[in-house]
Amino acid sequence: MKIVVTGSIGHISKPLTSALIAKGLDVTVISSSGERQKDIEALGAKAAIGTMEDVDFLAAAFKGADIVYVMETLGKGPQAFFDHSVDVIGTITQIGRNYKQAIERSGVRKVIHLSSIGADKGPGLLRFHYNVENILRELPEDVAIKFMRPVGFYYVLYQFIPMIKQQGAIFTNAGGDRKEPWVSTDDIAAVIAEEVETPFAGRTIRYIASDEVSPNELAALLGSAIGKPDLKWVEISDEQMLSRLLSAGMNPETAKGYVEMNVGRRDGSLYEDYFRHRPVLGKTKLAEFAKSFAAAFGQNQ
Repeated sequence: MKIVVTGSIGHISKPLTSALIAKGLDVTVISSSGERQKDIEALGAKAAIGTMEDVDFLAAAFKGADIVYVMETLGKGPQAFFDHSVDVIGTITQIGRNYKQAIERSGVRKVIHLSSIGADKGPGLLRFHYNVENILRELPEDVAIKFMRPVGFYYVLYQFIPMIKQQGAIFTNAGGDRKEPWVSTDDIAAVIAEEVETPFAGRTIRYIASDEVSPNELAALLGSAIGKPDLKWVEISDEQMLSRLLSAGMNPETAKGYVEMNVGRRDGSLYEDYFRHRPVLGKTKLAEFAKSFAAAFGQNQ
């Protein structure tokens, strides 16, 4: 079986590639960086070097594949959120259009798409997931698509390390005791590797989560791990959150989208469809991630 994996060898695509190689599959990994070719080949996969913006390249890379795994990302990574010239939602939505064209031209009939929680409604910054899902749904009916909807990634919690060091707490406009789902990228990769070998039919959705804890519980867990048992997760107003993001230099539209996304977290609307289709939780719990968080916290002393 031939499968094409996008996302280079990042947080999800690297463990996914390793899992697929272990299953004996013929894997090609797309990366925009020629420097990654040796690393990709070291995993036992083939490398295809090109960009998500190049439809001709994508169509050629997809041709002959039994399955393509597609995900959208920004070339600058998280730094793109602070680039005032980048339309984050528009840029990623266009990548979705590129994938659609490439899938049509390549003749691929089985697609796994990395979407996200919130893709059913598209609140705030998650709007691009809603957009891309709907673009891919325009593909011919004989193209089977599995939409993977992971929840909040554990690794985004690393962004709070400077805040904890400088201000002694975590400040966002979503907090409290409402349980929220979180996920390990290793568990996402494991689910996708599993889906590769299960039947494809029509358009399906699968949520992916590893643990469910509230912001207050999360602060206690991380605080204990880093030797700050009194660490608090402080809920601030939407206006205060927006002001903080703008002061940090974030693109104003991206900042507004971030605040709106957190409103959905705060009132629970972001999680309504998730809890209607609650998945079996993965094996990597937040208590385990807290050890990695503590190690990263210590390195930033």
